[in-house]
Amino acid sequence: MNVSDDEILAEAIRLVAEGIPVTFPVNGRSMLPFIVGGRESVVLEKAIAPQVGDIVLAFVEGNRYVIHRILKIDGESVILMGDGNLYGVEHCKVTDIKAQATYAVNSKGKRRSLVSRQSRRRASLWCRLRPVRKWLLLCYRILEKVKAL
Repeated sequence: MNVSDDEILAEAIRLVAEGIPVTFPVNGRSMLPFIVGGRESVVLEKAIAPQVGDIVLAFVEGNRYVIHRILKIDGESVILMGDGNLYGVEHCKVTDIKAQATYAVNSKGKRRSLVSRQSRRRASLWCRLRPVRKWLLLCYRILEKVKAL
């Protein structure tokens, strides 16, 4: 039985809307260093009252889904950006936010909160370090390669 990625995503969104948490795999580098694509998954839960700093699954700019952090909410307009991104933001409406990522889960099943006070402080600091992210992410990637040796 072949199921498309779109069908899987639609089912995950439906379950979350019904209040059922869903563990969803993450790919890519856009959320480094907080979520490691290809090695971690996220637990998606219903987003009750999204706020700045939350990591959410959102339908952006009318054409794709992303799991990124909320930078700003202005009325119904939301600006998102991946923690691993150096430039560029995405835009959506509050109603386009389909879920909130509450935990990152590694390959051994260990969960790490993405909504704890400590996690939010780290994320806030990371946002303020945006001017030097390029160098910090380079160091992160080098350290990951060294660890893999």
